[in-house]
Amino acid sequence: MSSRKNPAFNMKIGLIGLPSVGKTTLFNLLTGLNIEVSGFSSGKVEANLGIAKIPDERIDFLSKIYNPKKTTYATIEVIDVPGLVSGSSTGKGVGNQFLDNIRKADLLIHILRVFKNNDVIHVEGSIDPMRDIETINMELLFADLGIIDNRIERIENSKKVTKENLQELEVLKKCKEGLESGLLIHNLNLNDEEKEHLKTFGFLSEKPMILVANLDEDQLINGDYAAKDSVIEFSKSVNTPLIELCIESELEISKLEPEDREMFIRDLGITESGVDKLSKTAYDHLGLISFLTTGPDEVRAWTINKNTIAKKAAGKIHTDIEKGFIRAEVCKFAYLKEYGSMTKVKEKGLAPLEGKEYIVEDGDIINFRFNV
Repeated sequence: MSSRKNPAFNMKIGLIGLPSVGKTTLFNLLTGLNIEVSGFSSGKVEANLGIAKIPDERIDFLSKIYNPKKTTYATIEVIDVPGLVSGSSTGKGVGNQFLDNIRKADLLIHILRVFKNNDVIHVEGSIDPMRDIETINMELLFADLGIIDNRIERIENSKKVTKENLQELEVLKKCKEGLESGLLIHNLNLNDEEKEHLKTFGFLSEKPMILVANLDEDQLINGDYAAKDSVIEFSKSVNTPLIELCIESELEISKLEPEDREMFIRDLGITESGVDKLSKTAYDHLGLISFLTTGPDEVRAWTINKNTIAKKAAGKIHTDIEKGFIRAEVCKFAYLKEYGSMTKVKEKGLAPLEGKEYIVEDGDIINFRFNV
């Protein structure tokens, strides 16, 4: 086999929000790193970069069965940028220095402070998540508007304007109109052709977003916090998922021994870890799934888009497998879990050979047959 092995897809997420809302604490929870939380308020302007491993019980189970030399979970690249303030898009605070760090992110996570803590002063002087949503959205909006205005001016002043330039101009004007009325680009319902014209810009307000309300322990237990109903209503109105987490407590719990961890999780009523909740919501919001491969060398999760056909999925592993694709032997994870071995699954006729047009489903265990 040649060396045209495809690099694994890593989802990139950018953590954004006002200063002191819990971005770096969430970064530490996701990546297992231990970045100084007060760093940004002391003048630091660099982004923190790390890799988060996505927990997957299916991979845990398969590793026990196959005992491979290597176990590879799906991962997320996490970018934690300095806190934004009102006016960041025009150079205030850390200004535009953060923007390039998240231009290539697939998804933005906006952390909202709803927790109460007199020792951590809110940059605006009070807890008001709806105001904070508007502040951050306006900064994304203004940052994009500046780029759009420049590009429109360049096209209109150009001596040679192509048909493609005119199509691009039309889409940019549509985006400008939307932004000026307070809508983010991802709420404009652009079609695929229109989105194609925007690909090279990396507009921040075009990126899908998830809201994370950062609660304190009392709020988590009581299930209530300031402006909760308004935040939920807003998230539904703009098709933006909302997750409620007590980030600091989850970080503390993650550092405990497994037996102690269970007790604290039970006491706080946490049914699913923050990392689990966030990764599942991100995958669902971006339309991603994982298929699995097994063997003595490696058990691995591969991230693909929903509705990917088997031949294209094979190409995620190696271009040669896609080119020489013959069949895909597919077993549903649930069957392997039920019967305990691939031999028994095959005896039951539950690992059929599928053709190149088979649409891969989440959790499919696939053995690709190919000829180079």
